[in-house]
Amino acid sequence: QVQLVESGGGLVQPGGSLRLSCVASRSIFMYDMGWYRQAPGKQRELVAASSSSGSTNYADSVKGRFTISRDNAKNLVYLQMNSLKPEDTAVYYCKRAGDWGQGTQVTVSS
Repeated sequence: QVQLVESGGGLVQPGGSLRLSCVASRSIFMYDMGWYRQAPGKQRELVAASSSSGSTNYADSVKGRFTISRDNAKNLVYLQMNSLKPEDTAVYYCKRAGDWGQGTQVTVSS
């Protein structure tokens, strides 16, 4: 089992940016990593994923605005979020295989 700890969430105005970080207690080198989000009253959804081979994919709603990246040497995964919209408000979770972090709240509001 791996411990995943997210950070970097907060309150930001529409159009602003945030960078989320996820640090894993064990290696992420051989794993696909993902960022998910869950808004109140909605199902958890995939936002962005980074495969162990280096490929990435994004939800249509964030393409061109969000970027996932990883530092395997440091067991870190990042989610750079630009041009944030109120509909991006959610708790954001990091995932490795069957393990989840505790989440970090992102609120986009003026």
